[in-house]
Amino acid sequence: MRPVRVIIMGAAGRDFHNFACCFRDNPAYRVVAFTAAQIPYIAHRCYPASLAGTLYPHGIPIRPEEELSDLIRRQRVDQVVFAYSDISHTELMHTASRVLALGADFRLIGPDATMLRSRRPVVSVCAVRTGCGKSQVVRYFCDLLTERGLRPLVVRHPMPYGDLEEQAVQRFSSAADLEQFHCTIEEREEYEHLLAQGAMVYAGVDYRAILRRAEKEARLLIWDGGNNDLPFFRPDLEIVVVDPLRPGHETSWYPGEVNLRRAGIVVVNKVNAADSAAVQAVEQSVRRVNPAALIVRTASQVWVDEGEWIRGKRVLVVEDGPTVTHGSMPSGAGLAAAVQYGAAQVIDPRPWAVGSLAEAYQRHPHLGPVLPALGYRPEQVAELGATISGVPCDLVLAATPIDLARLVRVDTPILRVSYAIAEPEGTPLRDAFLRFLCSLP
Repeated sequence: MRPVRVIIMGAAGRDFHNFACCFRDNPAYRVVAFTAAQIPYIAHRCYPASLAGTLYPHGIPIRPEEELSDLIRRQRVDQVVFAYSDISHTELMHTASRVLALGADFRLIGPDATMLRSRRPVVSVCAVRTGCGKSQVVRYFCDLLTERGLRPLVVRHPMPYGDLEEQAVQRFSSAADLEQFHCTIEEREEYEHLLAQGAMVYAGVDYRAILRRAEKEARLLIWDGGNNDLPFFRPDLEIVVVDPLRPGHETSWYPGEVNLRRAGIVVVNKVNAADSAAVQAVEQSVRRVNPAALIVRTASQVWVDEGEWIRGKRVLVVEDGPTVTHGSMPSGAGLAAAVQYGAAQVIDPRPWAVGSLAEAYQRHPHLGPVLPALGYRPEQVAELGATISGVPCDLVLAATPIDLARLVRVDTPILRVSYAIAEPEGTPLRDAFLRFLCSLP
């Protein structure tokens, strides 16, 4: 029998991991292409032969998702594997319907087939949507480990936006490593704040090799999920963050609902920013689908060190890119800070957006009067700087986890917006994490 011909639909992350776990060196299948969505500059490349294995001496082409139907026909595809995150249940089934109508199977690969077993204990922090506050929870745990004399080691969901061979295994122990790997703004947003906490960070493409290296350096591994994806490592403690600013999303987005149903601890974040009715609705939803989970509440506290400068000023708000683009949030911590510190006016940057930033507003019409910090390539960083320079404002409030002033040169002063979780009702999250630590041999 001929091998099953497969396309893997992805976004430069989960797709490559699923390939490595289920298809690499598997003669029963032939992966004819990856398709790319969500992330710019990924399509029209090639997944390299060095990572693809012996069956793919020329590598595997990566094509735009818009070509999916044509690829299914031309390549006589038998099976389409869906392998990216933060997609609504409705959109996921529309995608499945397109594939099925062309005669191919539509497949979702389960967690057991792709979660690697570690020789070290693993704590995973995942979410039901992008922008729920995973990074804040991870930093909280890093602080607890540091208090006990342990250097945190965080393994981050993949963000391989550059040379895939060079990025197969990435180890970050200082800010200098960000330069070595030519990290984009999006990568810096996920790594820089952890390095500032004193953590080591691993990421890349080959997570089996990453796991083996990380296990040698730490007693405990923290998995820091991307978007609302599932962990790549099998967790011993599974923590999932939900967002009462988006009630109902916890059970209507893939694979966030899968995370929710698996969770041992569910963190209801941003309770200080959401209506009490929304908080209660989300908690009721959690109890309905996962009655065994421990539910804890956290507040997301926002501050600016020189916040007194904001009062009465015209400000431009720059938000974390993924949160307000495919996370479908109209705004984030930056706009909250503008209101909290009494800005006179928040300037909508749309009239001054250039290049790919202008295109982002067309692709994401839900965006509020904020600028997403997009910088997947140097030219996009330049467009971000040009857009900021064009906006007639007194201050820029940057609510991205990186020091934006180091990457874009503008005349307008930039103030950093910081945010972290706090437990408003006792310390159940802290206590649960410390109990887990104490249970380790």
